Amino acid sequence: MTIFVSGGSGFLGKKLVHALRERGWLVHAPASTECNLCNPPDLFNYCTERYDFVFHLAAWTQAGDFCLTHPGEQWLINQKINTNMLDWWHRKQAQAKLIFIGTSCAYAEDSDYREDSYMRGTPTQDLYTYAMTKRMLCAGAQALSSQYGYKWLCAVPSTLYGPDYHIDGRQMHFIFDLVRKILRGKYYREQVTLWGDGYQRRELIHVDDFVRTLLLLAQSESNKIINIGAGKDYAIRDFAMAICKIVEFPFGEIKFDDSRYVGARSKRLNIDRLQTLYPLFSASCIELTSGLENLIRWFQETNAYDDNPS
Repeated sequence: MTIFVSGGSGFLGKKLVHALRERGWLVHAPASTECNLCNPPDLFNYCTERYDFVFHLAAWTQAGDFCLTHPGEQWLINQKINTNMLDWWHRKQAQAKLIFIGTSCAYAEDSDYREDSYMRGTPTQDLYTYAMTKRMLCAGAQALSSQYGYKWLCAVPSTLYGPDYHIDGRQMHFIFDLVRKILRGKYYREQVTLWGDGYQRRELIHVDDFVRTLLLLAQSESNKIINIGAGKDYAIRDFAMAICKIVEFPFGEIKFDDSRYVGARSKRLNIDRLQTLYPLFSASCIELTSGLENLIRWFQETNAYDDNPS
């Protein structure tokens, strides 16, 4: 198998590339300095192999309130990236199955978070632009498939977590920010202040479970949107209490600032479709406490909670 991966240097990308190479497959995952996806000649000139699968992970975004302050740039940059990828797939890689990553924020807040609702309703306003670029990517794949018979798959993850996260100055997804703040509270006695009232709910899926499931689906399912999540969500306070228990930090010292950005109040993917395909999916996933222990251990061993980690 010969595989192309965009976004291969990201948190998910590194895990996916490693898993693909472990299977003995030839993987091309150029960095943005080698292949700028906003520049069509880069993609057409650099990527001249015939690929069996194209995994499109690349996106221009960050966690937190980034989408609120960069809506225009998000639209322009992500539309360029996605349109160029679709054009290259159509003109040069029609034999390949295109597997791309959706986003849970594409679902309307009042939806049932089932795959049939992915393209319906109005996405969360704070994340509207990014969500719509992901919907447009899916619409493009559907249109090309309808006219030319191409194969594609859209995998929609809940929040990914696990070790080896990119601690590089970018805003972190909530679970990494929670671990970092609580560890800094423990080791540096800093005040731990979390955004929101703590009752907003989130769902996590370990990145290793996501990659394992994605590779199964890539080989067996086509022309579908499939949610990949844990099927269970928790309040931010619950996550914080679990982390505090593991690192032995008093939860009562945490303050909540409900004047800060919190995003959607609740977000849990419906995974009935996935569980129909793989009835043992949930039982095979990494248990949350074990996953958090693994993540915290990585933070501690790498000093990733430090402002200047070694």
